[in-house]
Amino acid sequence: MTLAANLPTNLDSTSKTRIYRLVRREIIMGHRRPGERLDVEELAQRFDTSITPVRDALQMLSQEGLVTIRPRSGYFVARMTLKQLRDMLDLRKILELTAIERAALRITPDQIEQLRKVHAGYTGDDDESYDRYTDENRRFHYLVGLASGNLELADAIGRLHDRLARFMVLRHAGKSQEITHARIVDALEAHDAEAARRALLDDIDTSADAILDGVLEDAAVTWHVDA
Repeated sequence: MTLAANLPTNLDSTSKTRIYRLVRREIIMGHRRPGERLDVEELAQRFDTSITPVRDALQMLSQEGLVTIRPRSGYFVARMTLKQLRDMLDLRKILELTAIERAALRITPDQIEQLRKVHAGYTGDDDESYDRYTDENRRFHYLVGLASGNLELADAIGRLHDRLARFMVLRHAGKSQEITHARIVDALEAHDAEAARRALLDDIDTSADAILDGVLEDAAVTWHVDA
């Protein structure tokens, strides 16, 4: 097969990744609102590409729970009820407390080092930094899940953080998140399950309070709540 024959596929793959990253960031940072329609042709024109990589990128976002695909209607920024959000935050607590109790017993020095490097080079508190924070936060908690020794548990935590990413940014944790995570790592390194559990619980509860406060302040405009 010639290089020319491979070129469109490579370009599509590059375009798909670029569209995925930028649209994901717009959703997470609140620049695209829940229920907003994502026009495929408009996105293709904006990114100067064909429709195929746009659809591929939106399909990836749908797998993360950020985009809803409606047959014969199109693509929309996923909406969520307050009940669903509360359930997800509760599920986060269940999964991550289980993971950290297991991780405290079996975490290795290499895994401790990986956790300590997650926030290396953090620089500020602007929109770009908060977007980076959501990715680093997901990686941190996913790595704790891996340290539990249960890959399915780690994957479940990662998928849950994908769905919660646009809410996590409401915490505006910034540099404080690095400090909170350092407490968790110190406890894990000491194999102190109870201290690790307390540190994680503080982190989860603080995040949940900030998320719910932020959502409720904006509820009249953005969110629909089940009766």
